[in-house]
Amino acid sequence: MGKPLIIGAVAYTPNVVTIWDGMRDYFAGGPAEIDFVLFSNYGRQVDALIDGTIDIAWNTNLAWVRTQAQTDGACRALAMRDTDTVFQTVFVARTGSLLRGLDDLRGRRLALGSEDSAQAAILPVHFLARAGVNQDSVEFVRINSDVGKHGDTGRSELDALRAVLDERADAAAIGINTWDAIGRDELMPGAFEAFWASPTYSHCNFTALAQIPEDRTAAWVEQLLAMDWDNRDHRPILEMEGLHQWVLPQLDGYESLLDAVREQKIPLRW
Repeated sequence: MGKPLIIGAVAYTPNVVTIWDGMRDYFAGGPAEIDFVLFSNYGRQVDALIDGTIDIAWNTNLAWVRTQAQTDGACRALAMRDTDTVFQTVFVARTGSLLRGLDDLRGRRLALGSEDSAQAAILPVHFLARAGVNQDSVEFVRINSDVGKHGDTGRSELDALRAVLDERADAAAIGINTWDAIGRDELMPGAFEAFWASPTYSHCNFTALAQIPEDRTAAWVEQLLAMDWDNRDHRPILEMEGLHQWVLPQLDGYESLLDAVREQKIPLRW
């Protein structure tokens, strides 16, 4: 048995420890055992991947784009969640508002999440531009309450929703996971309605550098993809990580973020 693969993940919530303890147990005794290292932010994690401290990083879409840039493309996406292939940004307003589409945001205030959140800050501006809504015609209420974690905590998105409730903003841009899990009910049942949802795009993926032999990562990916929702030992981990099935990456789903990063001159290094 060779050395375990070292996986990096960002500790955005306490149950990350539970998830990765479970993942380590799942891979134990197999052809690709793992251990894990937790980071406080994605900048540290990407640095650790590049300097070889970890073998694989559980990256957000922005961390993937930055890893590509910092390695001149010498990195590989190994796998992602099924939910990562159909991620969306949702624009929401108070129930009964007159907002019916992005064009209606002209002259309005839009609450955005943390500046490094693809789903709640970077891509919303991109989608507005694609719809022909000039940035100068919308007042952005920027809420940077969890910078470094790329919006993983959802805190800035909740703060954006509160800004709408407090009438500091007319609408908010949030990720589909926040909308599905939190936005509809937790703050005030029936308080919000969605008036626009983006095309789907790719979110997180497991990233490895090109120099890691593919035979090492192939055995790991094969075992990862074998996790089964119907297996009572596997399901708790899958539920906590927000998926039903691990799948191979869909790289074309990153094109919108790549365009957004270029257009907005988002820094590619921390």
